[in-house]
Amino acid sequence: MSAKSIKNPQHQALSELKRHNLRMQIIRLLYKKSPQSAVHLSKKLAISLPSTRAVLNELIEENVVFITGTGESSGGRKPVLYSLSGDAFYILAVEMDQYKAKAVLLNCLNEFSSEIAEFDTNINDSGFIEKLDLAFNQLQNESGIVKSKIHAIGICMPGLIDPRNGLNQTIKKLKNRNIAEQVSKHFKLATYIENDARMQTLGEFVFGKAKNTLNTLVINWSWGLGLGMIINGEIFAGSNGCSGEFSHIRMVEDGELCDCGKRGCLQTIAGARHLLNLAKQAITNETISQLTNDFNNRLEELTVKDVINSAIKGDELSINLVNTLGKNLAWGLSILIQLYNPELILLSGPLTVPKQYLLVTIQQALQQYCLENIFSNVRIEISELAEHSGLKGTGVMVFKKLFNPQHTA
Repeated sequence: MSAKSIKNPQHQALSELKRHNLRMQIIRLLYKKSPQSAVHLSKKLAISLPSTRAVLNELIEENVVFITGTGESSGGRKPVLYSLSGDAFYILAVEMDQYKAKAVLLNCLNEFSSEIAEFDTNINDSGFIEKLDLAFNQLQNESGIVKSKIHAIGICMPGLIDPRNGLNQTIKKLKNRNIAEQVSKHFKLATYIENDARMQTLGEFVFGKAKNTLNTLVINWSWGLGLGMIINGEIFAGSNGCSGEFSHIRMVEDGELCDCGKRGCLQTIAGARHLLNLAKQAITNETISQLTNDFNNRLEELTVKDVINSAIKGDELSINLVNTLGKNLAWGLSILIQLYNPELILLSGPLTVPKQYLLVTIQQALQQYCLENIFSNVRIEISELAEHSGLKGTGVMVFKKLFNPQHTA
């Protein structure tokens, strides 16, 4: 055997690595923007046009990429345009809050490819993985998507999240904090976790009202008050990924006990549990209202949603309670406005539903609490993505990691 016929294994491996990187770079570019021409892709990647076309043809054969038509030409032949196929990659996106989780299958165009499955759970639930397994199987069966096409799982959840190491440091039992590793081991899929507020912010930044903004604060207003920050056009995570703990700013000296173990946190005067407690107290005191009539003999059945719906229908007590919560929220927002000088504050979450009352109340309170030359620059708006922002943001986070050329999972 001649020396020329012997292949250098190291050279061959390097060639395979370069090919893998090129494939993933093209997929990543088409994920960010489709359609694109081969000429545009080759310039972006600084590689030859024949090499780009060779990889594109390979991806077309694998049904990962397809030709969508031709583009405009400044003279000569019109360029062929390529797009990423939506059914080439799927992920499972999961969003948790304090008491439940929802899961959905997303394709690589960030479109929902299944119904949303919901189940009761929390970050300390020892049965979370088993419940997620049931939801996963349900979504697969209903959608008809086979597991071999599902490439990763993304989970956004409350707590102090270390996304690099896959840890939720707020989980009480130390052995359960490595949630990403446990889920990945069970499902045999790459798994990534992130803070829920940051993923809701990412969803708003890519798909919602925060798009094209540079300095925006996104508040998820529910049982807690999750804060995501866009600063100078980038999602801000802080030095160790623990930024945005808006819920736990101390507002009331010797106030109510918070979930975090401290007293008087903003969450205790502006969260959903406080609204529920105020409503139960008013009903117990037999305050005249439709809400009292409806729940006077079944107080234990009252939910936050009941209070919100009652306010929307015009019940004076419920409106006053919602407005009280809005004023307390504005107190906390005034601190953020004067610290960060944002252009937009975007409110999302279940407590924003009666927006016809809330926005006026919050605006009026902020005028009282804030310096005029700072407050006059900020817009206060309600999200249009509603409950989908976290799932959408989780999808963006996972696909960016999945299409990273360094990804090998």
